[in-house]
Amino acid sequence: MESLLQSMADLTKRVMPGDPEASVTLLIGDEPRTVVDTGPLALGLDEAQYRRGDGPCLHTAHDGVLVEISDTRVDSRWPDYGRYVAEHGVLSLLAVPLVLAGEEQVAGSLNVYARRPEAFDEASRAVATGFAPYAAVAAGTVQAYRRARQTADDLRIALESRAVIEQAKGILIERHRLTPDQAFEALATVSMRRNVKVREIAERLVLTGELPLVPARPPRSTGQAVHRRDA
Repeated sequence: MESLLQSMADLTKRVMPGDPEASVTLLIGDEPRTVVDTGPLALGLDEAQYRRGDGPCLHTAHDGVLVEISDTRVDSRWPDYGRYVAEHGVLSLLAVPLVLAGEEQVAGSLNVYARRPEAFDEASRAVATGFAPYAAVAAGTVQAYRRARQTADDLRIALESRAVIEQAKGILIERHRLTPDQAFEALATVSMRRNVKVREIAERLVLTGELPLVPARPPRSTGQAVHRRDA
């Protein structure tokens, strides 16, 4: 799907007027990122918006509306960005919203940066908006895959962490005759005192047999008062 999305961007570059460059922005929560682009110019102009926290493509992704700038040299909505874009040879711009079905808190924009002013007419706008649904399906699938992979990686790390923590607890239980809860408390205490994750403390114990600052096992209460006998 990522390859398909790149093909969509490349096709946009070939068929749209104005010798353009193209990219696709995904807005995940409040974090924008360019998932594909046709070259460093499009990527750089995307990232200039991300640094500013505003711009036509971000506006499109956030509000789901098509944005067109006929002449970046005289645009009054984002004048600072318009001047920046014009200095880099882009004189008109089109941003088409991508509707990602089933993706909560994820939106997108198909961005077209043209090198001449007033590059887009009704026909070219229709072509870009016609591309948008296909780009949205590909972008949504890419995002879903990345999210699923991240979840799988997080689960693997959690399982590996649990395994090494259980091994470390077993060592403490055998060595110091602690209960499982006391063994974990010992690991957690060292973790807090040293500002290191419990998993890292457990790994050190399993690999080296060392655990500094192991708290002493609390004495058992017999429920009887202890009287001091003076000599």
